[in-house]
Amino acid sequence: MSGGVNKRVLPGFGLSLGFTLVYLSLIVLIPLSAVFLKSSAMTSGEFWNAVTAPRVVASYQLTFGASLLAACINSVFGLLLAWGLTRYTFPGRKLVDALIDLPFALPTAVAGIALTAIYAKNGWIGSLLDPLGIKIAFGPAGVLVALIFIGLPFVVRTVQPVLEDLEAEFEEVAASLGANRWQSFQRVVFPTLLPALLTGFALAFARAVGEYGSVIFIAGNIPMVSEITPLIIITKLEQFDYRGATAIAAVMLVISFIMLLIMNALQAWNARRFGRAV
Repeated sequence: MSGGVNKRVLPGFGLSLGFTLVYLSLIVLIPLSAVFLKSSAMTSGEFWNAVTAPRVVASYQLTFGASLLAACINSVFGLLLAWGLTRYTFPGRKLVDALIDLPFALPTAVAGIALTAIYAKNGWIGSLLDPLGIKIAFGPAGVLVALIFIGLPFVVRTVQPVLEDLEAEFEEVAASLGANRWQSFQRVVFPTLLPALLTGFALAFARAVGEYGSVIFIAGNIPMVSEITPLIIITKLEQFDYRGATAIAAVMLVISFIMLLIMNALQAWNARRFGRAV
């Protein structure tokens, strides 16, 4: 500030808001609107038949069910991994911390091929599980493994900064007041981590719902068994059934939006519960 004039780095509110709305419209709103406009060309009966076909419904169940389960698993183990990286020093810690970001940088097709090679019957892990009757690759379990792989960094990188900012003195005070380790975690640490954990869960879930490249290699793509919804959309596009593809995409958008809305509502409830602003 100089001479009583507030010099801002960015332009004024009106211009900044205009740039934001134009950018958001070009990148997000217009493409998403095109999905609904294209599917609106169908009659209600055609739309219903397209989105409720048995093969499509089975893909919904696998896609959203596996995504939800993978996000839950990542929330637990991502929290544990972030805790270990933040609170403890051990040999290879920096290497482990760097490997967390590998799914971000690795092409999804490469990830899918690598996971298939490892979990196939003749793979390193698959060959050990096959005598036990456990099949990972080319089935629903393979889809779950791929979604866990690509979603883990979202939870770790969301929770880790909060843990780094959380002073250990809070736990020490709780211990001095007679709280055991579980009580300290439950009443002191976890309420602080919960908003970040919910955010990581939502990001991991959203990433898993739209995942395609790493899944199609390990899933086996068996209709009614291990076929994900994005693959059905791609198949319909290859068959020039654009209206059917956009109808299924519209259903996925609505369901994903509802799930993310629920996550945001949970975050707002948690913030009000513990007296923090969202």
